[in-house]
Amino acid sequence: MSESVVPVNLADKLSQFSELWSQKKVAVLNDYEVKLAKLKGEFVWHSHEDTDELFLVISGRLTIQLRDGDVVLEPGELFVVPRGVEHCPVADEETAIMLFEPAGTLNTGDAGGPMTRPPETIS
Repeated sequence: MSESVVPVNLADKLSQFSELWSQKKVAVLNDYEVKLAKLKGEFVWHSHEDTDELFLVISGRLTIQLRDGDVVLEPGELFVVPRGVEHCPVADEETAIMLFEPAGTLNTGDAGGPMTRPPETIS
């Protein structure tokens, strides 16, 4: 049986934080973390050599820049960036997203730098 019998309310979780580009872990699925984040502006170009990365837009609009073209996501749309593909998320307006990634995946992938932050768990 699951550790928790209470569903995760995404709107409630999103209301608990305002920091941009800071991932918040809201659930664990096997070896994967389910994370929420609020984005605005441009992130860093990076890739994840060992894993794909799933972006699901909850609100706002997200552009995922790829070296061979951009992918634009509206609310309710998702895109999987294949492992090893360099990408750069950009949000012109505040955008809420959900991410699915293996536990321990760095938000900045191979780029590192000052925007690298481990996800915080919110309850």
